[in-house]
Amino acid sequence: MTEITNVSQDDINAAVWNACDTFRGTVDPSIYKDFVLTMLFLKYVSDVWQDHYDGYKQQYGDHPELIAEMLKSERFVLPSDASFYALHNQRHSPGNGERIDKALHAIEEANITKLRDVFQDISFNSNKLGDEQQKNDILRHLLEDFAKPELDLRPSRVGQLDVIGNAYEFLIKNFASTSGKKAGEFYTPPEVSTLMARLMAPKEGDEICDPTCGSGSLLMKCGRLVRESTGSRKYALYGQEAIGSTWALAKMNMFLHGEDNHRIEWGDTIRNPKLLDGAASLKHFDIVVANPPFSLEKWGFEGADADKFSRFRRGVPPRTKGDYAFILHMIETMKPGTGRMAVVVPHGVLFRGAAEGRIRQKLIEENLLDVVIGLPEKLFYGTGIPAAVLVFRKNKADEKVLFIDASRDFEAGKNQNVLREADLQRILDAVAARQPVARYAYLATPAEIAENDFNLNIPRYVDTFEEEATIDLMEVRREREQLKAELVRLELQMDAYLKELGYV
Repeated sequence: MTEITNVSQDDINAAVWNACDTFRGTVDPSIYKDFVLTMLFLKYVSDVWQDHYDGYKQQYGDHPELIAEMLKSERFVLPSDASFYALHNQRHSPGNGERIDKALHAIEEANITKLRDVFQDISFNSNKLGDEQQKNDILRHLLEDFAKPELDLRPSRVGQLDVIGNAYEFLIKNFASTSGKKAGEFYTPPEVSTLMARLMAPKEGDEICDPTCGSGSLLMKCGRLVRESTGSRKYALYGQEAIGSTWALAKMNMFLHGEDNHRIEWGDTIRNPKLLDGAASLKHFDIVVANPPFSLEKWGFEGADADKFSRFRRGVPPRTKGDYAFILHMIETMKPGTGRMAVVVPHGVLFRGAAEGRIRQKLIEENLLDVVIGLPEKLFYGTGIPAAVLVFRKNKADEKVLFIDASRDFEAGKNQNVLREADLQRILDAVAARQPVARYAYLATPAEIAENDFNLNIPRYVDTFEEEATIDLMEVRREREQLKAELVRLELQMDAYLKELGYV
């Protein structure tokens, strides 16, 4: 079939966003995001299947058994009664929710190695959509929205797989920005993901992990960099996510971006890490990246002392702040030679004392901390507080720590600030140069950091103070006298005008 190239990304994005109108005003976005994203996945799988079926029929029309055999090797096998079109044909009958759930379970069973448990936390038959009549109406409208010509997602029409993956990312980003903190927890702003991926410089053959992967966007940024720089798909993506529905989003997101070489586990990374090398040790990675939940209160303090992986041998983080629990987990999963990591943290991680101070000191003394980057405020969905990115390496170039104050470089937005390409490049250039830059970057020695009691608060190292220009009092006095004389001249001139006009 001939590929149609005039379908734009913006057209598809607009169409899938308009499909959300079915829910607006009736269901909270933090709930309906799962239904819309899952329906996009179902529609895409159905359209690919239909497209390939039509192609095979054109080639082998008189051999239905051959067509059936060819379809068995599809990326996703689609039972005939589980396709989007079968559901759309029955949309006016009662039971839309139950029918969609059955279709999803049938697809899962037919693709069990790829989709095991992916749909178990997503039920279209849920009473969250209202009573039976309302639920049936909402789902009928949703099926009709996705049946519109704009959302014909056949590869012969839309071309590359990334078009669909990008639409999925577009939806996730918009849900995060419109749904407040709850939805923002699983999404890292794309500019921050790009910065972290580029800091890590992923290469062909790298094993890349995000232990709090959310919807998987940060992992896929790293994978994309490998493809763009080498043209190779020889890399592997690993992740773990604690929230079941978000884990399902990550799995679907990976498949929609063509990232089949992934392993995304569902579970609590601190209490129950699933990415293991055998039963007794954590798997190690070339790159570890994460945007963990900020200062998580219930992170697993109770079992930390007896952790069988010895992740907390440098100290147990505070009971109600889990930031260092995630950092220590990530440190333990870096490969001895090539291991490098980037993690987003709240600024408190840089200077809080007690247990956190002791852990921080040990990480610095072990020469693991490489770079501290202060980011602007209001970058992250659901919080206005500024964050920092910490870069750790197992094989550092020197014993120093580079501090970068990037907090003033951004484009201001109404709700969210944005890092521009120039802002990202300035950070990356400073990291590459590893030299002091006035009012922006400072390379601190271990002795200097020790003098500051291992406090990493960026203003202690990067002086952003700008001296005001010296005031010449005699010059100010001369200007004052000139202004007074000018005022006298103007008043005399005004009096002359008034007298001429007969007012005086």
